[in-house]
Amino acid sequence: METITTIVQLIIATVIFFVWTIRYNWDTNYRGGDAKNLREEFKVYGLPDWSLPLVGSAKIALAVTLAAGIWIPLPVKQAAMFMAALMAGAVLMHLRIRTDPISKAVPAMAMLAMSLFVFAA
Repeated sequence: METITTIVQLIIATVIFFVWTIRYNWDTNYRGGDAKNLREEFKVYGLPDWSLPLVGSAKIALAVTLAAGIWIPLPVKQAAMFMAALMAGAVLMHLRIRTDPISKAVPAMAMLAMSLFVFAA
């Protein structure tokens, strides 16, 4: 079970880094509304401008904790719990856009499930 938890931690960390760095300005099928990047997506959700760097910084810090926590003693369960809370918020934001198909929320739902798995392990 420990090996699976470690793999899931690395998946979460990798996906978060990828989304919040490389894919930050990419137009993907999972953006809310007609958003072409993360900044536009946060606007679609009606979130204030200051929330984007706050959420991004929090997610990256939590991802670092999840990844580094494999090798050094860090509060991995707490990081997973906070990541799950952020991902639950992401799912809710996707569902708030009633014109979007549920498929746009699937990546956030998967990250939520993985974060809860790490928390429970």
